[in-house]
Amino acid sequence: MRWSDVDAAGIVCYGAYVRFVEIAETELFRSAGIPYGKVFDDLGVWLPRVHFSADFHAPARLDEQLKVSAAVKSLGTTSVTLMFWIDNRAGLRIADFEVVLVCIGRDDFAKRELPLALRTALKPYQL
Repeated sequence: MRWSDVDAAGIVCYGAYVRFVEIAETELFRSAGIPYGKVFDDLGVWLPRVHFSADFHAPARLDEQLKVSAAVKSLGTTSVTLMFWIDNRAGLRIADFEVVLVCIGRDDFAKRELPLALRTALKPYQL
């Protein structure tokens, strides 16, 4: 953990976790072979976040190394639910997160079915 991620007590601030989850989400899509640029440009959709939840189990501290893991919890008709978990090096669970993305058209912002290419790419990452 970096100095910019902690408060005066040396504990990671809640807001920093949103950034950690966003980075893990980006890397999940990249690993699936569909980086966001491809999703947006080639598939013609946006994936706005409509739900973000967090459960914190233990504090993380300055200089502590954390592992952020990501997976697809479910693939709906028009949405993707992602799950994230953060553990420290000792294996202690620090936090769990759930993020729901909804598929909308870039041109009209109307809800759309998940493109088959997106569904196919994310399926191997589903738990």
